[in-house]
Amino acid sequence: MKFRNAAFVSFLIVIFAIPGLCQDQPFYFVMIADPQLGMYAADKNFIRETANFEFVIATINRLKPEFVIILGDLVNKPGDPEQLAEFKRIAGKIDSSIPTYYLAGNHDVDHTPTPETLAAYRRNVGRDYYSFRAGPIYGIVLNSTVIHSPKNVEAEYQEQLSWFKAELEKSKGSGAPHVVVFQHHPYFIENAQEPEQFGNIPPERRKPFLDLLHQYNVKYVFAGHVHKSSVGRDGDLVMTVTGPVSMPFGEEGSGIRLVEVTREGIRHRFFSFSRMPDGLTIK
Repeated sequence: MKFRNAAFVSFLIVIFAIPGLCQDQPFYFVMIADPQLGMYAADKNFIRETANFEFVIATINRLKPEFVIILGDLVNKPGDPEQLAEFKRIAGKIDSSIPTYYLAGNHDVDHTPTPETLAAYRRNVGRDYYSFRAGPIYGIVLNSTVIHSPKNVEAEYQEQLSWFKAELEKSKGSGAPHVVVFQHHPYFIENAQEPEQFGNIPPERRKPFLDLLHQYNVKYVFAGHVHKSSVGRDGDLVMTVTGPVSMPFGEEGSGIRLVEVTREGIRHRFFSFSRMPDGLTIK
């Protein structure tokens, strides 16, 4: 009996030492958006994006978060082999102990995707929608370009929507404290009733996804695409947009977003290149 008790105590020690399972210990991950190699020089070169991206990867390796997720627009010119090769070269420098997740942006699958551009992304990069579990997070990755512009890929749009419904249902039994959706385009910038504009998803396709998010009590959606940071709300749902690694359109410049997760909630901060975090902490 004493042996059994000792073994059980040892088991608890091991379990609570695993990052993300002991919620007294914050769980950190890093989001970056729009490396978009080729943007600064209109596809003539990617010198500036290379410098920015390599600085970001060095910062990630220094911080050693639980994972990193790249929110789409890996390259500027869809399907460009040189830009894609440079992206892979730099991304390959991420410490192998740090799981890395990729998203498809409109510059990766074309602004109006086709079956061919989706197939090329899946062949060259990987899945364009999927789920993953990381500590307290049940992550759901969507291909928002298919949601934004499904004209040539209506079957893909419907298939992803059906998958999303099933994945939200599956997440209820996962035991994860937080279900988080990651995609390239934000549903909205400031509020869910805003008209279609640069960056957001058109209202007629925005509504069914927002309805599902509310139905399943999802509180966090993270996106990129707009090249500046913003936070909008729709009831309990927080729609966060992260500024870029490449050319910024906002005053905060280029940078990364550091995210802290506890059982109680998620908080985060965008750090510009001139104010990168010293460690895994948000002040």
